[in-house]
Amino acid sequence: MSELNSVGQSIAEAKQAAAKIGINYDRPRSHQIQVTDSDQPWRGNDLSSYGLEIEGLNNAADVSQVIGILEQSPGVQVSLNFLTSVAWVTAPDVVSPSFLIEKLKEHGFEAQLTAGSLQRRARHRDKPDHSRFLREHRPVGASRRYGRLPRSEELRLQRLKSATAPERSSGFLHSGRPISHRDESTGYEVLFTARELITKWRLIVSFIFTLPVLLMSYNENFQFDYWQYVCLALATPVVTYCAWPFHRAALGGFRRGMSALDAASSLAIIAAYCWSIFLLVCTPAGSLGWESTPSLFAYDYRRITDGELFLDVACGTTVFLLFGRILSRRTRSNLLEDWSERDINPNDTVTVVRRDHKTGKPTRVVLPVSEVRNGDDIIVPTGAMISVDGFVIGGAGEVEHTFIHNGTRHNVKVNSKVFAGSLNRGGPLKVRVAKTGSQTRLAGIRRWLSKATQYSNRSTYVATKSASMLVPAALTIAVIDFGLWWLISNNLNSAFASALAVLASVGPVAMALSTSLAMRLGLENCARKGILVRNTEMMRNLDDVDTVVFNRVGTLATGESTVESVTAARGEDSELVLRVAGALAMESTHPASRAIVRAAREARDAGTGGDGIPHWIDVDDLTVTNTGSFVGMVTIPNKDGDMVTVQAELWRPRELSELSGHLGTVAISGGAPLIVDWDGKTRGVILLHDTLKEDAEESIEDLESMGLETIMISRDIYPVARKFADLIGVSKVLAGIAPGKKDLAVRSVHTAGANVAMIGDSSVLPCLKVADVGVLFGKGESLQTKEADVVLFRDDVKSIPEMMALARRVSAVADRNIVFAWAYNIAAMVASIAGILHPMIATLLMVGSSLVIEGLSSRVRNF
Repeated sequence: MSELNSVGQSIAEAKQAAAKIGINYDRPRSHQIQVTDSDQPWRGNDLSSYGLEIEGLNNAADVSQVIGILEQSPGVQVSLNFLTSVAWVTAPDVVSPSFLIEKLKEHGFEAQLTAGSLQRRARHRDKPDHSRFLREHRPVGASRRYGRLPRSEELRLQRLKSATAPERSSGFLHSGRPISHRDESTGYEVLFTARELITKWRLIVSFIFTLPVLLMSYNENFQFDYWQYVCLALATPVVTYCAWPFHRAALGGFRRGMSALDAASSLAIIAAYCWSIFLLVCTPAGSLGWESTPSLFAYDYRRITDGELFLDVACGTTVFLLFGRILSRRTRSNLLEDWSERDINPNDTVTVVRRDHKTGKPTRVVLPVSEVRNGDDIIVPTGAMISVDGFVIGGAGEVEHTFIHNGTRHNVKVNSKVFAGSLNRGGPLKVRVAKTGSQTRLAGIRRWLSKATQYSNRSTYVATKSASMLVPAALTIAVIDFGLWWLISNNLNSAFASALAVLASVGPVAMALSTSLAMRLGLENCARKGILVRNTEMMRNLDDVDTVVFNRVGTLATGESTVESVTAARGEDSELVLRVAGALAMESTHPASRAIVRAAREARDAGTGGDGIPHWIDVDDLTVTNTGSFVGMVTIPNKDGDMVTVQAELWRPRELSELSGHLGTVAISGGAPLIVDWDGKTRGVILLHDTLKEDAEESIEDLESMGLETIMISRDIYPVARKFADLIGVSKVLAGIAPGKKDLAVRSVHTAGANVAMIGDSSVLPCLKVADVGVLFGKGESLQTKEADVVLFRDDVKSIPEMMALARRVSAVADRNIVFAWAYNIAAMVASIAGILHPMIATLLMVGSSLVIEGLSSRVRNF
């Protein structure tokens, strides 16, 4: 009994300690839902259970936070396993998993349904529409003051309502994109003018009404009696209806306590319109027979008794702004949006081959993609898109990549890997499914690009906020300029013209887009070429790199080693040396180990060495040391022919001092050496030949021509590594580096003052982590590697100089954009203050500056 009391006391103390760090084990686990619609009451047994794989759990406090976020939704109960990062959720049927996933995403946690949950939900796809549930249980403050949802929320609910039941249950809309609580791609553009309001119809209307205003304003032959009032009537719909998007943005910015990017233009339109009304009412400009002769310079304006209308400026500014914003949409296309047009729809059907449980015979069934399971065999006809990750088990042909490295084709045969999103350009293929849905490489690419876009959006938000400060600055300068011109020239019209030019010329949009647009397009261009860069900051880091470090294996070599020669010590049998090495390396997947095992099997099958060499050698207590050596107990014949058990070792020398005599000379004479010992004595040397990649030498030359220093890291002794490096032109070699010490070698290069880009495969992840930029080389099958800043989907070395060149060009474009944006705004302000710039010309220059920035940024797509 005392033991039970002590256990209870320990549990109570543990709960108190957990409560101090935010974990509450005593919280209530039941919720009540009040549904106002009596026709569809929620019943306590209408529950669904599923698993969510959570990313971003770092400690126990995160576990408590995730549980709290999920259980904020009425009726939701959660059990989360920190070790597996899987949350088991029980929720009402009306609560979609995508809704909970988006709530986690808003708090920085990525989540996705487990494979088993996806399959269960695919088999039970008839779920009720949960849009009513979202409306009734939306967070406090989600509705406007007059009781309606925000426009973005209304549009989202309309999409949910129009979606079919299978789409809602699987978490996809018609486009194949996941249902989201909010669109991250526009979530940070709150200071831009709403794009959905800038329509071609507004542009057409504004142009029709503006054209006669410009003709009457600039040509005296068209100025009939009371023409000025006709211009006012024509300008009114332009200033109100057509320019409403800019006025709305200005009001929205004012309500948020920030300045919208088009606020200055909105003020210029309103000021020009109101000033014209003032002149028509209070000056001779409104009299019969009054004519206007506009001047391009403020210092040439006549006195207020003569007057000058600015209706042309109000209308012209509106037309130019609408035209510029519509034209700029073509450069704002998003890679993910482009892909959505050819995305994999989970409701598309595929032919699945399964064995009948009763007869045991294979049968073909047509199922939606969402119901395909791992291990299924699917038939991919010619011209069809592959919807899963897997490997070919029947047929051969050509496959084209459509999402990454567009247009690239490669031949596939049995055992070749294929990935979702590829097109089958050859004959029919039979594919064994390895991954489906959110587990495919294509889904991983989307998540990677989505995170990169979110990071880019945050950068855009910072740039937008900084650029918006130009608006209050321009307004302040315009007011001061108006006062000084009026004080010095005693001419209100000249003062207003100069102040209006200041407002019309300021270009915050050009400033906001100067870096963000070029960087975003650069990331997308890299992705199209098979180079995934984590974010725009990494693009800048690549531009700063001055040293490129290669891990020899997996980057510069093909990864297919062959045994070049086997040299035995005096009195030893070279065949036995090879067989012992093959036995020790049997379980390793390293290319060198596979080459030795393959050579040993070929020798065994050929019967070389005679009956004195055992066909099979058992290895006991096999271990791999920190230096990468294989050590184990083997049973082999001695010189007398008796079978003895001795300790054997297969190791790679790192220093010349470790070798001596004839074997030492052999070890440095050719390929990469491996030493075979047993019973405390060196028995032989195996030389391996690594095949260089065809483009390795050219790629190293390109890097060197760009002013980058190249370094190769190798486990081999210096003469061997240096000989390999000389074949391709690598500048420096770090030789004799043990596998567990390579990250220290990379750190030493960085400590010496170099900005390092480490190029390697998954065997050197610690090296990628300590470098300034870690580049994961290969086919890009692992996108969950946190150590990698860049993931390559190409196996050619040429992708490395191409990546560096792209980063440099993109950064150069962004830098030039910044210089241009600052130079334009300063020059335009000075010219406006000096009275040189007419307000209409100032508007043209302002719109033109934005288009120039977007044009320069769009060049990034062609790199």
